[in-house]
Amino acid sequence: MIQQIGTRFPIDRLTAMNAREQKKVRLVRRKYRIRKRVFGTPERPRLTVFRSHRNISAQLVDDTTGRTVCAAGTNTKALVGQIKNGGNSEAAAIVGRHLAEQARMHGIRKVAFDRNGRRFHGRIKALAEAARQTGLEF
Repeated sequence: MIQQIGTRFPIDRLTAMNAREQKKVRLVRRKYRIRKRVFGTPERPRLTVFRSHRNISAQLVDDTTGRTVCAAGTNTKALVGQIKNGGNSEAAAIVGRHLAEQARMHGIRKVAFDRNGRRFHGRIKALAEAARQTGLEF
């Protein structure tokens, strides 16, 4: 079964892929759709979240200059002692609080949230809610 995708995507055709490959392709498509709408400025940077099985990280990006304003993750030096397991919601909440504190030190209150193609639940939601409670608006 061949299904045509647009030429904008890195994979032009889906041909007899296994479920894992199809999942990756769908994730890339969602990322492109989201990134068309979400853009970070110096006043309102983009808060982008990356999630793997073992860790979660987030960063504030100013897309006009392509610069990362601040970043936090479960494997950063400041948080390694506080976090036992980086792949759970508690760790994501700690990362969200830490990132919001760093953003406040840089004078940032408002951000545009980029969930990076993932669903807004679980660890992504825990990180976002912790950042909101600490003072970020989105």
